[in-house]
Amino acid sequence: MSLEFLDPTHETAAADFALAGRLPALKGMTVGIISNGKFGTAPFFDAFENELVESYGVAKVVRRTKSNYSAPADPHIMDEAQEWNALVAGIGD
Repeated sequence: MSLEFLDPTHETAAADFALAGRLPALKGMTVGIISNGKFGTAPFFDAFENELVESYGVAKVVRRTKSNYSAPADPHIMDEAQEWNALVAGIGD
């Protein structure tokens, strides 16, 4: 019997990226929420949206659901996200 060991690293280095700047406050901002669409996300994001609006003065919450829970967000969602001040991505079961 023989064993084969696989190296999971990609042959090219990952591109450098910079973290987004921190918002000074959420009041008056638009916050997007991208869900993977699994059952457990809806009640959590309902409460989270309420907290953003009631406690932090968020002006608008935009909620979108990916078409495939295991894939990256759809291109049209990412295009729309360019208009949001902040984005929260979440998963649930």
